[in-house]
Amino acid sequence: MDLAVSVDTRGDRAAAIYRALLSALRDGRLRPGDRLPPTRALAGDLGVSRNTVATAYDRLTAEGYLEGRVGAGTFVTSAAASPTAARGRRKPATLRPRADWTYSPARTSSADERPRYDFRVGIPDAELFPFDTWRRLMTAELRLRANSPGSYAEPSGHLGLREAIARYVGYSRSVHAEVDDVIVTNGTQQGLDLVGRVMLAPGDVVAVEEPGYPPARLLFASLGARVVGVPVDAEGLDIAQLPERARLVYTTPSHQFPLGIAMSLARRRALLAWASERGAAIIEDDYDSEFRFTERPLEPLHSLDQTGRVIYAGTFSKTLLPSLRIGYLVAPPSLRSALRAARQLSDSHGPMAPQAALARFMDEGLLARHIRRASKAYAVRHELLVRGLAERLGDLVEPVPSAAGLHVAARLRDGMDIDTTGAVRQAGGEGIALDALPGYCAGAAQEGLVFGYGAVVADSIGEGLARLSALLRRAATKP
Repeated sequence: MDLAVSVDTRGDRAAAIYRALLSALRDGRLRPGDRLPPTRALAGDLGVSRNTVATAYDRLTAEGYLEGRVGAGTFVTSAAASPTAARGRRKPATLRPRADWTYSPARTSSADERPRYDFRVGIPDAELFPFDTWRRLMTAELRLRANSPGSYAEPSGHLGLREAIARYVGYSRSVHAEVDDVIVTNGTQQGLDLVGRVMLAPGDVVAVEEPGYPPARLLFASLGARVVGVPVDAEGLDIAQLPERARLVYTTPSHQFPLGIAMSLARRRALLAWASERGAAIIEDDYDSEFRFTERPLEPLHSLDQTGRVIYAGTFSKTLLPSLRIGYLVAPPSLRSALRAARQLSDSHGPMAPQAALARFMDEGLLARHIRRASKAYAVRHELLVRGLAERLGDLVEPVPSAAGLHVAARLRDGMDIDTTGAVRQAGGEGIALDALPGYCAGAAQEGLVFGYGAVVADSIGEGLARLSALLRRAATKP
């Protein structure tokens, strides 16, 4: 038989012949019973030595794919009838995931695909990040003997980073934390997953805000929990509507996601009392409160908690870069051991070099400097966005008051009949990226829009809102 084998690439030619023959065996081009060319003949065709071909044949024979028959030659064995080859002739099986796994991943884009009017939610401005400084710190941490690269690390994270985080949340958010309370995670989402794994059994009730953060809601559901949405009003989470049997409450009290409301002090105290009475736990997600433009924030739930019921979750995705994937939990002593064990089983630990670099970044005062610089830039964009909404869309939408974070939500005014989900889809075709409020609702949709201003170019805000205004007015006039 004729057999085409390429040995054009440099390197181990015997290995190249082996791989070519193995590929032919696996995809069915060589079938059980087929006779291979004699080693001398194939060597002559390929322009290699006979020993080179013999080495490849010997390896396949040792693996059971070929057999030599005295006086007859080398043949493909019956064991070479690979499932891979058969798969192409049979209808592939349909493997059905659980119904929980229906979440579409968040939108991603490269620098070349950046929208012209970029009002995407939850994205900071990468141009504000001090890349040169970060490169210097990372280079220092990637030396051969830095951070014990030849061994596994502590599941809780780099000790220096945990110390830096404990100090940081203490002076910036009045969160009292010892180093052993801090667990470094791959972003907030992993932190939520760890808490869910150690706290929830199938069927347990989890209360979340409505509207709220979809990845948290879907994560808890994927763990087998029964997730119940609780309405949010002008004071934040409505404590009176919390489900009696809730074992866990997930909330964003400092800057409710996505509406931007701050939970009132009375509601915070009521939530803590409710959790204490029922033996429930609270996850306080403080995802972007570093950026504030008016008064100082209210004390976190964690600072008011006297019974160890609050798990405080933070992230550097908004303050620095989402791609760093570094977040943290401040856990009560009762959960430390279980959360460490869950982290160990989940992925053992995160990469040490970025954690060590971030620790130095914080210790040298560079994080505080970056936040001050970024806050000034975001304050300008926040003002331009709020003013632009009033001037260009004021008769269509009513912004929800917000004095922190990287986004502003706006509900449709009474009497406005606009499909905001469809309008956002159309806006995307015109280079305007933003979110529709119904996408954050698990229950009845609340029509509105959510504007991020972390990534948008300040000079483009007015024009982007003007184009969006024209689009919404066209949508509003349709029958």
